[in-house]
Amino acid sequence: MMTLRLMRFGAKGKPSYRVVVIDSRRPRQSKTKETIGFYNPLTEPAELKIDLAKAKYWLDRGAKPSETVRSLLAKLKTP
Repeated sequence: MMTLRLMRFGAKGKPSYRVVVIDSRRPRQSKTKETIGFYNPLTEPAELKIDLAKAKYWLDRGAKPSETVRSLLAKLKTP
């Protein structure tokens, strides 16, 4: 089963994340199917960019978003 979740990058204490499509049984830093966006919580305001067309494509094919990715998608969809 595929999931949409965050993959951590960046130095110690300075995280940034990629929003990726990955098999739910794989560890966080494993090989991904596709990168669909990024999230940087350290900027003010937090920087968030997700390709909604790709996200919809994977969600239509049964991918489940993590709780964090679900809340990030909700932020993008509300004006």
